[in-house]
Amino acid sequence: MLKKICAVVTARPSYSRIKTALRAIQNHSELELQLVVAGSALLGRYGNAVDFIEQDGFVIAEKVYMVLEGENPTSMAKTTGLGVMELANVFHKLQPDAVITIADRFETIATSIAASYQNIPLVHIQGGEVTGNIDEKVRHANTKLADLHLVASEEAKERVLKMGEEPNTVFNTGCPSIDLAHYIKENPELNFDPIKKYGGVGEEILWKDGYLVVMQHPVTTEYHSAKKDVLKTLEAINELQIPTFWFWPNVDAGSDGTSSGIRTFRELQKPKNIHFFKNMEPNDFLRLLVNSKCLIGNSSVGIRECSYLGVPTVNIGTRQNRRQRGSNVVDVAYDKEAIKEAILERISATNIKKEVIYGDGTSGNKIAEILAKTSLSFHKTIVY
Repeated sequence: MLKKICAVVTARPSYSRIKTALRAIQNHSELELQLVVAGSALLGRYGNAVDFIEQDGFVIAEKVYMVLEGENPTSMAKTTGLGVMELANVFHKLQPDAVITIADRFETIATSIAASYQNIPLVHIQGGEVTGNIDEKVRHANTKLADLHLVASEEAKERVLKMGEEPNTVFNTGCPSIDLAHYIKENPELNFDPIKKYGGVGEEILWKDGYLVVMQHPVTTEYHSAKKDVLKTLEAINELQIPTFWFWPNVDAGSDGTSSGIRTFRELQKPKNIHFFKNMEPNDFLRLLVNSKCLIGNSSVGIRECSYLGVPTVNIGTRQNRRQRGSNVVDVAYDKEAIKEAILERISATNIKKEVIYGDGTSGNKIAEILAKTSLSFHKTIVY
């Protein structure tokens, strides 16, 4: 009998974090994939990640609409509560042998609660990392609810073990997103026109001679300053006048402020060098990154995939505090002049190395093999 593995994807970035593992589970002779898509991954204003998931050939077992409007801490809490109720019903219906929760987004705790409270073994991907905001608390809470831990680095593995988890339940598989980065490193050519393929809004920028990429999200513990923070970055990018592709923020507390700041700046300043997108297919996004001059913002992609690809990164603010990073990253505060100086320094830097911190490109297959070879039971995980 096939072992039923239920993976819950709740947001745009979560899909790239798990895609190759989903494929490996789907193709494994001893496993059956039950894919649940929920949260902002279903919403058009955050890029319709569900469309890319279906285009990649995955069959979606259930869709869970659970996002409440507001983009503030109260709506985050209510969204999570609604997620617990809806996902509890989904797991009761699907009867999986194990449930996968991914990383650290605020709503992932709903997956963990709904599974563990029903005595369904919980597998946590990418535990043990630190960032310093609400994501870190959620990540560690997921770890303590989980029965099997598939972490992305040796440092993360040591941290999970220090949290008291059994050594035979903790495996450093690397991050599945690095599998995608590994493929792109071997096939880096930008074989599409971003504006023709994805549309977006803004000027028809002349990007073929070099461009920047910006992905800046609100910090949930600093959500009141989200609009002010993004305006600092917008002003810096506008003054540099380097062609730039800018991506929409995640659905977190403060995302309304970030989005409002982008819209206000776009309408009042009408920047000639910035084109805005909601989303891209994971491989296309990585191709865009590896061919760029620099990534700017506070996305973990600058810490993880860009370290592997050797893409210069300017990390702004506190969102990635304490997360292990490579030589590709320089950290700055929300200050227009500091951001400009850091971008110019990264563009001209010659000492940036490609580093293997979060995996070697084989994570998806490792995860599937561990799931197939592990006897999963509630609070008891035995590796044969």
